[in-house]
This record gives sequence, structure tokens and C-alpha cells, in this order.
Amino acid sequence: MRTLLRLLALTGLLATGAMLAALMVMLQAEPAVAGQQDVTHEDVARAMVLLRTHDPRQARPGAVSSGLVRERDLEILLNHGVRRWLNATGRVSLQSGRATVQLSSPAPANPFGRWLNIEMTLQETGSLPVVDRFRVGGLPVPAWLAERLCLYLAERAGLRAELDLAADVVRRVHFSPQQMRVTYVWQGDSMGRLFSGLLSADELQRLRPYSDRLVELSARQRAMVEVPLAPLLGPMFELARQRTTAGGDAAAENRAALLVLTLHANGRTVGSLAKAARSWPQPRPMRLLLGGRADFPLHFLVSATLASEGTTPLSKAVGLYKEVADSRGGSGFSFNDMAANRAGTRFGEMAVQEPQQLQDRVTLGVRDADLLPRTDDLPEFLAEPEFLRRFGGVGAPAYNALLADIDRRIAALPLLR
Repeated sequence: MRTLLRLLALTGLLATGAMLAALMVMLQAEPAVAGQQDVTHEDVARAMVLLRTHDPRQARPGAVSSGLVRERDLEILLNHGVRRWLNATGRVSLQSGRATVQLSSPAPANPFGRWLNIEMTLQETGSLPVVDRFRVGGLPVPAWLAERLCLYLAERAGLRAELDLAADVVRRVHFSPQQMRVTYVWQGDSMGRLFSGLLSADELQRLRPYSDRLVELSARQRAMVEVPLAPLLGPMFELARQRTTAGGDAAAENRAALLVLTLHANGRTVGSLAKAARSWPQPRPMRLLLGGRADFPLHFLVSATLASEGTTPLSKAVGLYKEVADSRGGSGFSFNDMAANRAGTRFGEMAVQEPQQLQDRVTLGVRDADLLPRTDDLPEFLAEPEFLRRFGGVGAPAYNALLADIDRRIAALPLLR
């Protein structure tokens, strides 16, 4: 009996020692990917062109198509995903016949290292690429095990439907220096599967109470009436606070409230993202106002929703892209729209970084002046030549100086400090 106990103790010590040794090899003192690049309006413009060019609604089912994706665009997409689901930053390097992906994620406090660094090399084949090399810190992982690990992590993140759709649609991925070509075939049900994967069952269940609350609020108004956004935020965030108190995740509840409001401001419902929600009661149409204008709620809410999803660089770039596009033939570049974008971004950041504090403050009631700084003295409707003459373009000193002034105004608002 003593011999058996000694063997068990020795086995336990060896297992513990092996685990500690593995942690020492896997965890590292510094991140392999130092930081995330800023997203520019040019990046967003390229993404919009890609989406329009390869829109499944415009494609003929069964037709073979292909699209070219730049290394930078792929890296932006990667960072959008890993930042949301893994709290990580990523880097992509495309070479002839192969792609290398690196991820860095902060590790919980421990004596072995502050960073978990992952490096994976994908090898091109005649169809979909396969894992060729996989390394966690200094520990190599067999390719077959790495593929199963990636599949497991994707399932845990709720991405299995997206993986299945990609496997059915994509025929081949070809890697070349700084770009990759994807050959694909949209199927008749691809659009439905794409949208059904946007929201998980849990996310859909969380959105329902906010949709119902907006139905209640809109029923108190006349159809198509103009309604200030500020008084709607109080009841929506009061619901978020109630659900948080009942055990809900405060940040997730805030995101749900923002998404429902953002969809409504854009004339959409949750049913536009999920078929299961099309049978829900629908709120009466309302034209939302902020600062007396109907365009400000769109800028504010879209930026807030994007920022609450952990995509702050993207949210700023999306707003900037619209203004630059307007200056080239739309309504013109408007710094007051940029103020609404940046105020919304700050609100969205607080919704996830200080979720319960924001719930408490918004539930007490907010006014337009709490959400948006003064904008009536900011230049707007600037055609591109005038915008360039006065401010030198995006990133020029005069442009940056005015943005800094806008940020100071936002920082002075008690709610958004």
C-alpha cells in the first residue's frame, strides 16, 4: 500500500512539474505583437468596395467568383475578431504559398510570464489551407492537435456556423506576397446562413427585452413622430441595470440596448439580423433627434455600438470615412458630425469599461447637452477642395487641432468624463 501511495505521489509530482515546465515555456515576458494599427478611412473605403463587389445578394448561386484581399485588410479583420473574442492583437504575413498569423494576449497574473504568444503558419493546398506549424510561446504543437484546438476555440466563441459556411462556400485560398486570392461559390442559402450567424441564440435572447421595451416606448408616441434620443436612453438603460442586478453581464446588457436603438435609428429591427426575430412585436417608426437634428443620432449610435463591440479604431474610421466620402460629392465634410461620432465612441467605450456606472448615471435621466458638446460653431458642408484648403486634409495640423478641440469639449461633459 505504501508503495502504491508513493507511486501516486511521484506521478502527481511529475505531472505538476510537467505542467509548470510547460507554462514556463508557453508564457513569455513580452508580446510578439506589440500593438494594433489604427484603421484609416481609406481602409474602410476598401472594405466597402469589397463588400459591394462580393455581395451575395447580387451573386448568381453556383457561379464561381474570386476576390483579392490585401494583407493589411486581412490584418484589420483579424484584429477585429481576436480583440472581441480573445482580448488579443494580431499580425498577418502573407508569402508565396503560405500565411503566418501571430497573436498576443495578456495572461492572468502568474510568476511565469505576462503574455501568451501564438504563431501559426498556414500552408496553401489545392483547396483550403491547412495548419503547417503551430507554436504557443516556445512550445511547438503538432499540426493535427492545433487544428482541433482552433476548432474547439471557434466553437467556444460561437463561430461554428461561420466556419461551416466558409467551408461550404470557399473553394480555394491562394497566398502570394502581401495579398491572398479567395475563390468562392455563393449558394442559394448563403445569405440566410450569413445573417443567421450574426447573432447567437444567447445574444438573440438578450436582445428581446430591449426590443420589447422600445415597443412600449414607441407606443406612447404618434407614428413617425420626431422623438429626442436622450429621453429614450433612460428607460433602455434602466432595463439594462435591472437585468444586471438580476445577474446579467453589465457590458453585454449595455451593448444590447445600444444595438436595438441603433437598428431603430437606421430604420431596421432585430429581425433584419435574425429570422427568428421577425415575428417579434415591432416598435412604431420614430425619427430620433439629437441636438435638434436627425443625423446626429445615427452618428452617435453607430459609433457607440461599434465602440461597445471593442472596435474603437474602427468606429472612428467608419465615421471619418463617411465624412470624407460626403466631401467628395455628398453633403460635404462636417466637423459637427465628427463630434457626434466621437461622443458616441466615448459613450460606447464607457458602456463596456464602466458599464454599471454608466447605467446608474443614464437611468437618472440625460439631456442632449449631456451627450453632445456644442457643435453650432464647427465647420460643416465642406466640399473636398474647401476642406483641403482650410484644413489640409485628414491628419494635417489644422485638422488635428480642431479634432483635439472637439475631444476637449467631449471630455468636459460630466457624463462622458
